[in-house]
Amino acid sequence: MHMKRLTPLLAAAGLVATALPLLTAPHASAAPVAEFVARAPAWQRCAPEQPAAYECATIKVPLDYRRPYGRTIDLAISRMKSENPAKRHGVMLLNPGGPGGPGLDLPLMMNERMPKEVRDQYDLIGFDPRGVGASSPVSCGLQPDEENILRPYRPENFPSDVAWARTVADKCREKAGTVLPFITTRNTARDMDAIRSALGERRISYLGYSYGTYLGAVYTQMFPARTDRFVLDSGVDPQRIWRGMFQVWASEAEPAFARWTRWTAQRSAEYGLGGTPQAVSDTFWALVARADKDPIPLDGMKLTGDDIRARRALFFYPAQAAPAVKALKDAADGKPATLSPAQRKLLVPASGPASDNGTAVLLAVVCGDTEWPRYPEQYERETVRDKARYPLYGDFTSGVKPCAFWPRPIEAATPMRTGAPVLTVQNESDSQTPLVSGQGLHRALVGSRMVLAEGGEGHGVYLIDPASCVSAPVGAYLTTGRLPSRDVTCRSVPGSAERRAASPGPSLPSPFLF
Repeated sequence: MHMKRLTPLLAAAGLVATALPLLTAPHASAAPVAEFVARAPAWQRCAPEQPAAYECATIKVPLDYRRPYGRTIDLAISRMKSENPAKRHGVMLLNPGGPGGPGLDLPLMMNERMPKEVRDQYDLIGFDPRGVGASSPVSCGLQPDEENILRPYRPENFPSDVAWARTVADKCREKAGTVLPFITTRNTARDMDAIRSALGERRISYLGYSYGTYLGAVYTQMFPARTDRFVLDSGVDPQRIWRGMFQVWASEAEPAFARWTRWTAQRSAEYGLGGTPQAVSDTFWALVARADKDPIPLDGMKLTGDDIRARRALFFYPAQAAPAVKALKDAADGKPATLSPAQRKLLVPASGPASDNGTAVLLAVVCGDTEWPRYPEQYERETVRDKARYPLYGDFTSGVKPCAFWPRPIEAATPMRTGAPVLTVQNESDSQTPLVSGQGLHRALVGSRMVLAEGGEGHGVYLIDPASCVSAPVGAYLTTGRLPSRDVTCRSVPGSAERRAASPGPSLPSPFLF
């Protein structure tokens, strides 16, 4: 799902950074995690202005599950019960992605969008993951300009990029160093199981989007006997967490860009960007070069070439990208530029939230789940390589991140070895979790089935694109508990970006990536 903004001075570009742990965390440990049983929640109406059926509660969970009776944190949960007790199958936990996406209000959203035959079977359970929103929120005390973790590469700026990454990690250690090491996917999966025990349920069902697919996959491996009907929509590849998930955006942006050039060339009379794919590509890159020399004024902003390249998500909707690039060209030529609300949202991002909570959690998870390279030279080497290989976005994804200066994880990433008879769902063209990533998740979960929306565009499928062909097979699985006998490929009409922008379904604020 998306991105935001993540500076002082360091050493020269060739300096080797020592990889000292910056947060007060123990090294990886194989110590067993004790069983934790949460107390039953005391439900109450969430707010006077909300429906009475929308209930909220807070439960206590261990900060460190290896010390189940030590320090605790709050976990905010919500529910909307099934209105048909005779058909109720159990509970369904919901997650919108992130890492760092708040999920407390998801039962309200899903209650409106879920087909009745599915909705009747579940109490819908939302939760803000640990460290997020109402669940003992964390902060690194970052300024808005420190939050941008996807930065273009320029050789003259690399020393300051390294300084920025180190400074962000330092700030996180100083502000929340006793908590951030325990905000990981494995601990969030344990929190999900604590919710299960607090609700008195033997098993849980689950609907997770984007990062939520990896969270769900980890739960299936840690608690296979407690896994019921799981839908993992827009998949994160467990073999790519987390640096590889950034880098796959660069490799997969290139075929999406090529698809856009073909689509736009066929409509040259309408957009005037070129009559062949090569001509359309040349027009775009000429705009980028022009903006690098003289930033293009648009809606009160001045966009550089790097700013334009950063808008890679445009190209996953050809019907949206063509008019947006035309508007950029018109603005560069001094003509009036016409933008739809969806195009404006992608080209001219809104100012970020006042709190850095989302960024702090994102960093805790992506830096704390897996080991990252420790030396700035490696980042620079790979960034130069990937900018040449993937000119649209390669340098943004491979550049140095605060994870280079983060502590080593407190436990190893979760191996995907246990059979997981769950349903994965994927659009063919997806801006955040590309098809190769979704296929990787499907392969990793032995016994899973995939529903692929051929022709489907955009991030998030089930209930997010109401017209998607996946609705029937996903609904059948959630209603009956029976997986398809084999993988399903259905044909979807490419989704309207404007329709998606107006959709009340799960979507993420700008700090969240997956």
